[in-house]
Amino acid sequence: MAEAVYLTLVPTEYEANILCALLRTEGIECEQRRTNLGVGTMDGMPGGGPLEIFVAEQDLARAQELLAASGAD
Repeated sequence: MAEAVYLTLVPTEYEANILCALLRTEGIECEQRRTNLGVGTMDGMPGGGPLEIFVAEQDLARAQELLAASGAD
């Protein structure tokens, strides 16, 4: 992916997967990264907490439109 820029924050991995699937069906590559906002919620085990969604800079405007149209923003 070209230079990745922040698109949004989602509360669960499930929602991150759904959003990335929507973006990919529209030809937009995306990445999801776990934040450190959920640190300590799983007794030191990995998992839990929100995820950030990133897209290529040139796809940001289109991704924001899709996000708004889906009602997920």
